[in-house]
Amino acid sequence: MGDQLDGASAAFHGFDAAQDIILQMELREEASTVPQNKRRIAFFFSAMRHFRDEQRALGRQVWYTELDDPENRQSFPAELQRRFDQARPDGEIIVLEPGDYRVRAALEALDLPIRFIEDDHFLCSRSEFQALIAANPTMILETFYRAMRRKLNVLMEGEEPVGGQWNFDRDNRKSFGRKGPPLMIPPPRFPADDTTRAVLDLVERSFPDNPGSLQDFAIPVTRAQALQSLDDFVRHRLPDFGRFQDAMAGGQAFLFHSVLSGPLNLHLLRPLEVLRAVLANPSNAPLNAVEGFVRQLIGWREFVRGIYWHLMPDYAARNAMGATLPMPRFYWTGDTDMRCLHEAIGHTIDHAYAHHIERLMVLGEFALLLGVRPYDVHRWHMSMFWDAIDWVSLPNTLGMSQHGDGGVMGTKPYAASGAYIDRMSDHCGRCRYHPGKSLGEDACPFTTLYWDFLARHRRKLSRNPRMRGPYQNLMRKPAKDVLAIRRRATALRKELTRETFLREPDQA
Repeated sequence: MGDQLDGASAAFHGFDAAQDIILQMELREEASTVPQNKRRIAFFFSAMRHFRDEQRALGRQVWYTELDDPENRQSFPAELQRRFDQARPDGEIIVLEPGDYRVRAALEALDLPIRFIEDDHFLCSRSEFQALIAANPTMILETFYRAMRRKLNVLMEGEEPVGGQWNFDRDNRKSFGRKGPPLMIPPPRFPADDTTRAVLDLVERSFPDNPGSLQDFAIPVTRAQALQSLDDFVRHRLPDFGRFQDAMAGGQAFLFHSVLSGPLNLHLLRPLEVLRAVLANPSNAPLNAVEGFVRQLIGWREFVRGIYWHLMPDYAARNAMGATLPMPRFYWTGDTDMRCLHEAIGHTIDHAYAHHIERLMVLGEFALLLGVRPYDVHRWHMSMFWDAIDWVSLPNTLGMSQHGDGGVMGTKPYAASGAYIDRMSDHCGRCRYHPGKSLGEDACPFTTLYWDFLARHRRKLSRNPRMRGPYQNLMRKPAKDVLAIRRRATALRKELTRETFLREPDQA
């Protein structure tokens, strides 16, 4: 698969170069499930072609179907069947378990001799996760994370966490303040080689109307480049990652984030080697920075995968908040006068990337407040981000950012007014809207929709202990103001979702 580019994975155990064949396929059907960002398609195809060349250099036989091959049948079942018919009739197809339920189901439906191999890339197997959740049916991330820390003996002193705390969230919520971000070393760049340039030409020619830009394409597409990116992060940006991991700044897409999610999710990097590099800590980063990254790697990343496979396929249809609106068109274009959204969508268009707070507390939260169907938000996420794989995208979007699973991924909705964005960024000072206002021409749509969200979902959310403060604040507002806010929010929802981009979802 395009997200399994590890020549030492379990799929290669017992590989016989004298008779076994690696099959890779570029398929229009897979590249068109949603109108994907050109940069996302180019990242996958370039990484796949580089992997092909590396495997051939090792003496392994690779059958590779390029997108514009006239023999390419362009769909997964048809092209797999064609290729199998070319091979020995007594052979079998070995598949590392896919990261997408849809793909696995399509493979299982084929009348072909397919054998699935458990993916050893992850630090918690699916069977281990099932055992954990059987013992803790209402398991939350914190419970899982502590179990992983103990299992891997990471940042532990005996049975207790190093530093006396399991996490340092309170130290990791700093904004840049008026001075803006400190000086930082940007992530390394990898100019396109001949292989990548051929892919860029192919993508531009084959998907001319897709969103995104291929200009200045310089992201890691090989394992060697991914390792260089990892080394750069732990040496130069890890020390400030912790305290500034939630901060945002205009014109800054990457800041102190690792930007390793793409290489990790395509298996160009292995989580265990990333973990060891961070724990080696060559830059002497403080504990809050190291622990913050470790939590994302062995906690959050493994947790969302476990939840995905535990609850699929029904999970994709969950919609606990009863959201009904489509994804607004401006999420693909950035054509909005809301500065925070314009910045975050701009990063997404230009880089097929935005860091986790832009995804959760700007892009995701605004869709939540509007009332966009959770599966639509997931489809947009799959459309626009270079690191989006179904197993990681669906729980993060439908569950975490949209609260569509009713509390599996997070014990409360991640909803806030414009004041949060004002505190964590420099966007509001350059925006025509005022974050503290919910009514009037200059009222911040985030703030208007936030109070409306609380009012709309009072019965569902007001008894949640973590929502007590917001609802106490709502109760202090005069009834006439709440009514006016709700009227304005209704008009906003109608206005902002008038134009859409995606066709109606195939599954929701």
